[in-house]
Formats: sequence, structure tokens, C-alpha cells
Amino acid sequence: MKRSRIVEAVGLVLFLALCLGIGALGAAVVAGSVNTWYADLNKPPFNPPNEVFGPVWTVLYVMMAIAAWRVWRATDRETARGPLTMFALQLALNLGWSVAFFGLERTGAAVAVIVALELTIITTAFAFRPIDRLAALLMVPYALWVGFATVLNIAIWRLN
Repeated sequence: MKRSRIVEAVGLVLFLALCLGIGALGAAVVAGSVNTWYADLNKPPFNPPNEVFGPVWTVLYVMMAIAAWRVWRATDRETARGPLTMFALQLALNLGWSVAFFGLERTGAAVAVIVALELTIITTAFAFRPIDRLAALLMVPYALWVGFATVLNIAIWRLN
């Protein structure tokens, strides 16, 4: 679907604001626990240093935003509705994981949320693919990172 450059630019800014905003909300939840409760947990040897998470998540949120924007701009509202609904669901689950793991300190419940998140990310990528192949590919690093985070979450749950 052809939109003006201004509308496309505004759309990109809105997708970036949405994704980075969800990231900021999640970071606010994390900030309350990372140096207290989380610091005291037993962690597996493959747990990255805390400083790694912020930059990685920022890049992933930007890539997610670009992926969703590409789908939005590539097709009509009706065709984009399903894939972008899946995208919104994975964003909600993303924030939900931060709340479950860090906010509620429920590592077992967080496992359930992150598994649902991973499945929703994969479903979103597959839904994006027929509309915009690059958009689908932009979701792959996110899916891989959440796959790693799932293994990490399970390990922390089992160790504690």
C-alpha cells in the first residue's frame, strides 16, 4: 500500500515509540529487583553480565519496530491486522515476562510466560513472511535471544 513519505516516517516513529516504550516499562520493573532479589539468586555459569541485557534489548526493540513498520507499510489494513495483532500480543507477553520474573519474583510462572512469548514471536515471524520477508528475518535475532533467555530462566528456576 502506498503512503506518503511523511505518513511512513510518522508510522516508523510510532512503532519505535511503542517498542522502546514497552522496553522502558520492562526496564523499570527490572530496575527494582536487579540489584536486590535477582542479585541473590543462584545463576548458571552461562548467565551474561547484567550490562549486556540493556544494549541487546534496545537493538532488538528497534529491530522489532522496523519489522512491524515494514509489514504495516507493505500492505492494506485488513492484511496487516492479523500479523500486527500477533506482534502486539508478543509485546504484551514480553512485558508480562518482566513483570512475572522481576516484578512478582516468580521464576516458575515466568517460564510459562517466556515459552508463550517464544511461540508468539515465531508465529509473528511466520505471519510477517508472506508480507515482507525482511520483516520476518528481523524477528529472528529476537527469537534466538528469547530462546536463550528461556534456557536461562529455566536454569535459574531450577537452581532456586
